[in-house]
Amino acid sequence: MSSAPAGTRPDPNDPSRPKRGLQPDDLAARDTIYRPDLLAGQVLLISGGGSGMGRAAATLAARLGADVAICGRNEEKLAATRDHIAAVTGRDILVQPMSIRDPEAVDGLMDAVWSRFGRIDTLVNNAGGQFPQDAIDFSRKGWLAVIDTNLNGSWWMMQAAATRWRDADAPGNIVNIVANVERGMPQAAHTCAARAGVIYLSKTLATEWAPHRIRVNCIGPGVIETEGFGVYPEEALKRFHKANPMKSRGDAWDVAEMIAYLASPAARFITGDLLVIDGGQAQWGVVWPGGMPDYFDEGGAFA
Repeated sequence: MSSAPAGTRPDPNDPSRPKRGLQPDDLAARDTIYRPDLLAGQVLLISGGGSGMGRAAATLAARLGADVAICGRNEEKLAATRDHIAAVTGRDILVQPMSIRDPEAVDGLMDAVWSRFGRIDTLVNNAGGQFPQDAIDFSRKGWLAVIDTNLNGSWWMMQAAATRWRDADAPGNIVNIVANVERGMPQAAHTCAARAGVIYLSKTLATEWAPHRIRVNCIGPGVIETEGFGVYPEEALKRFHKANPMKSRGDAWDVAEMIAYLASPAARFITGDLLVIDGGQAQWGVVWPGGMPDYFDEGGAFA
């Protein structure tokens, strides 16, 4: 099996590439195990809410009765999510284009949500980004961009929410979307480093912030098919499902329902945990987002 160079990235906007992940109409029609008013009266702030897992989480939360705010860098995608949720649920969600890398922009976002809704009950740190490449070839700019978004950006969001909860003497709940990096992540060492930082930061904060009634948990998705698959070579995508013993891919709804669970009263006694949604990948295999090198696949055993 030959593999494309890990640094060679396809254009995710290439119209010849198939659409990936759940589309808005899928999110509107998808069944959920939860009662329709599960999150009624709650306020959820979801970063990266314009697409993928963030869009699914925002749609489900609104369907379950929550007030929702979403942020992200792509104003057009955010607006499309807002308009679709309004059409499906009749709820007018808050949209704020911004970058979580910018602490001042994060403060502005928090102020906007508190001004609109009077509080935040659950912060979902979903925004992030990475690209497949061999670590030895990372540019300094590429490394810093991933670390700044996935680690620092998550921290700015967590701290900004927590200080407001503390000052208002209000409970809070943080859900960080990461990955299970216990086995490492070849061709994604930058995000592996950042996600590991978020996981162990979360475990630490769950203890430090317990006196403030703030819970902090992580969700570790495995192979979840979203629009983000567009950055991966087709050759790599052909074997993604073989990285878990179920030999399948999850979708954004799997993650959205776990987010809803952690935002619900049922999760009141869960903090400092990493909840993994990966089809058993943690004990089975490793994803090679740039394509498995021949060195590791002699004889095509993993083809």
